[in-house]
Amino acid sequence: MPEKTVLLTIENNIAYVALNRADKHNAINMMMFYQLDKIIKQLQKDKTLRAVIVHGKGVDFCSGLDVKSVMKAPINILKLLFKWLPGQSNLAQRVSTGWRKIPVPVIMALHGRVWGGGLQIALGGDFRFVEPTATLSILEARWGLIPDMGGSLALKEHLPADQAKLLAMTGKEISAQQALEYHLITEISSDPMASAKALAETLIQQSPDAIAGVKKLYNQVWWRSDRFTLARETFYQLKVMLSKNQKIKSYNQTHDTSEAKIFKDRSSW
Repeated sequence: MPEKTVLLTIENNIAYVALNRADKHNAINMMMFYQLDKIIKQLQKDKTLRAVIVHGKGVDFCSGLDVKSVMKAPINILKLLFKWLPGQSNLAQRVSTGWRKIPVPVIMALHGRVWGGGLQIALGGDFRFVEPTATLSILEARWGLIPDMGGSLALKEHLPADQAKLLAMTGKEISAQQALEYHLITEISSDPMASAKALAETLIQQSPDAIAGVKKLYNQVWWRSDRFTLARETFYQLKVMLSKNQKIKSYNQTHDTSEAKIFKDRSSW
């Protein structure tokens, strides 16, 4: 039986994804790449989900790539980097970019070391709650590599180019407070998991169609032209307004019902 490097549990329509190589500081080996990729694809198809929380077992969220394990077989590099088309995500990138394609909020609860590939994974989420003593690093420079796991999509949304280059070229560690000042994280929390759960509970009270629409809209338009942004705003607003969930939301607000109706499963976003 293969090692369970990633654990998935679903409770009350919230998925909990746990990196499960605590004895290796959740360093990413090939099995973890495959299992994360499989779980992400499963969550992308689950229309009953309302939120996803990602966390790590043990003392660190993720210390980065398990270089020794991955490099012991040269074929692994090809498996990680191969893609049919240049614009698509390969296996290495999907463990970061895949979270962006899940049409519900993905919340990262981070602690300990969030280094290299671990930071790339975390950057794929919508929100990041970080323990005060955590450290973050784009660690690839120390191995003579570039950060190639898809985190660049988030970096260009959060950082000026010179600051991103500084972190990527030096591989320096930054504190949670510095990460907050860089706008790499959402909030510093003494209990990131509790903060993640609280946000998830708040968000699932909203229309799932509106939440999905906002996520997809902002991911698509953040650095696009004004014309593209305005067109996508109108498209997603019409899609949300014509959905069943919006009609339920409007009815509840108009009639001030004491017993709010539960939103239906999210539609095909």
